[in-house]
Amino acid sequence: MNEDRESSSRVRVAVVFGGRNSEHAVSLMGAGSVLEAIDRTKYEVVPIGIAQDGRWVLASDSQTYAIESGRLPEVDDSGTALALPTEPGSLMALDPGDIPRSLGRVDVVFPVMHGPYGEDGTIQGLLEMAGVRYVGSGVLASAVGMDKAYMKLVLRSAGLPVGPFVVVRDRDWRLDRSRVLKEIEELGWPVFVKPARAGSSQGISKAHDQESLEAAVERAREHDPKVLVEAAITGREVECAVLESPGDAPPEASLPGEVLVRGDHEFFDFEAKYYPDQMALDVPAGIPSAATEALRGMAVQAFEALGCEGLARVDFFYTPSGELIVNEINTMPGFTSLSVAPQLWAATGLPYADLVDRLIRLALDRPAGLR
Repeated sequence: MNEDRESSSRVRVAVVFGGRNSEHAVSLMGAGSVLEAIDRTKYEVVPIGIAQDGRWVLASDSQTYAIESGRLPEVDDSGTALALPTEPGSLMALDPGDIPRSLGRVDVVFPVMHGPYGEDGTIQGLLEMAGVRYVGSGVLASAVGMDKAYMKLVLRSAGLPVGPFVVVRDRDWRLDRSRVLKEIEELGWPVFVKPARAGSSQGISKAHDQESLEAAVERAREHDPKVLVEAAITGREVECAVLESPGDAPPEASLPGEVLVRGDHEFFDFEAKYYPDQMALDVPAGIPSAATEALRGMAVQAFEALGCEGLARVDFFYTPSGELIVNEINTMPGFTSLSVAPQLWAATGLPYADLVDRLIRLALDRPAGLR
């Protein structure tokens, strides 16, 4: 696999996807789009899948990784197993019964991963220790962006408006439930109940009273023992993508887009996000020009408040009174060619393949280690 590596002028990119969480399939769908779009005249690609049990394997470079017949894709864990050796940036193949063999170095990793054990700073920390450059935010920004409770605290401290919320921690739910329920009731009904450290709308419910609230919290706890309960905000869902700029230029914000959910969905849930024809994106969003510019500025402010790098998507509510409220920031948003962030950049003038290329170039220009 690496025989001609010394003479190759192409940058070697490891596209890493999958992972040990409920967003495994979402990661594969995004990776399929990246593998299809990446310029093979400039980049030599090494596709690496992380199976549900945590094993790293060489994956297929030609599979579509799409939802087929309602079935979610999974990493095929029967491929050649991989390990990171002591030499920074190198890969080792661990075929059963064979002597470990080198697959050569990689120049940069593109982690198309979502949720815990991927988007939350864990793989970023592993790559930092391995001395490998990678696409996207670093350890701290990834961890804060993944934990919605700490994310809101950071955004609020930066002067950005966030909605009222209550954090439900595991110990409090088990030992002091009546106090927690009282705090939540003070938010008013309805409320949205979310795992604090999950994405892709996994485990989210809308509760209209205390009875449905307890069931919603238990559902969220199936994904994360730490739960976030948010007051429902009446408003249009408007999203904006942010992209790091080369050199010392400030980050750029895309045109904002309004999410329009189709069908019988009470909110923007998993099926609305990832199943065909369940949502539409209106770009640019039909909000006043002054609100558009304010929203774009706030998106960049959120990006910088967390210390993000590479890319992010910032989600807002635009209320009937014209107020903008930050809902959340995603440091590795859905990344299929039809996902919101890539669509926003395409509408702003940066097609998907060029977006992929820019993210890789940004990662290559960034020094490994602390920055």
